[in-house]
Amino acid sequence: MAASPKKNKTVALTGATGFIGTALIKQLQQAGWQVKALYRPKPGRSPISSHNLSWIAGELNNKLSLNNLIAGADAVIHCAGAVRGVTQADFDLINESGARHVAEVAAAQNKPPRLLLISSLAARMPELSHYAGSKMRGELAIKSSPLRWTIFRPPAVYGPGDRELLPLFQSMAKGLAPLPAGANGRFSIIHVDDLAAAMVHCLEQNAGDGKTFELDDGHPGGYDWPSVIQIAQAVLRNGGKIRRLPIPIGLLKLVAWTNFYAAQLLRYAPMLTPGKIREITHSDWLCDNNDITRITGWRPTCELAQGLAGLFDKHH
Repeated sequence: MAASPKKNKTVALTGATGFIGTALIKQLQQAGWQVKALYRPKPGRSPISSHNLSWIAGELNNKLSLNNLIAGADAVIHCAGAVRGVTQADFDLINESGARHVAEVAAAQNKPPRLLLISSLAARMPELSHYAGSKMRGELAIKSSPLRWTIFRPPAVYGPGDRELLPLFQSMAKGLAPLPAGANGRFSIIHVDDLAAAMVHCLEQNAGDGKTFELDDGHPGGYDWPSVIQIAQAVLRNGGKIRRLPIPIGLLKLVAWTNFYAAQLLRYAPMLTPGKIREITHSDWLCDNNDITRITGWRPTCELAQGLAGLFDKHH
């Protein structure tokens, strides 16, 4: 049974306006934490504070705004991350330098807070892409600090507000699964609410110092694309068929390299790059909850069938 946090315990959160950050705010509030959330000011953005949520305007490369965020916090969750880019510098600015700045400001506090980092499973294969390498370098920045730290490496994360996997699931709901040809590796997946719950649970148990957790939805052996399609057929199509549409790797690479060069000329941040192709065709993205369950007691509650049903408001 999780111990409730003491009244007025405060957590500082970066990446608070993003997909995972939004889920974290909700669960932190429900657990009784005071939340100080960083947001990047821009025209038309004025997030609303509440009795246990306050917003701090600032940037990850501005140590004054980071100090405003972190001062007085019992814990920091560094959730901000760059998932789109072309060059190593595009990713390192947020994923490595941002993590280092957060750690430095946290370590300089009179009472340094505990630091939880949301990294990525990609960090265990840093040679695959600039993104994966930047996530590993962000982890090293945290590990080299004097803080109490815990690192979370989620696999693919889905749920309300997701922009990466949702288009694929929407296509499956219509009967078509466009997937890389020959992509038959095994992978783990996790619902965003389970990921947020794991982090809140870790905070409340005050456990996991110095650990790097690779966590998933608990489905034995993870998934492959045929099993995902089978689940989607049952949940999204009432047993109706979903046709797999193999997209040649050569075509994906052509699009990726076109993106790579065009993005440097036109100054935009594409999702599909040569590094991303290497990530999505890697054969083993499996996680294991043994460590986090043994150390903190957390267990996932939402496997893919349940998560898809909730995402599309299907009864299952």
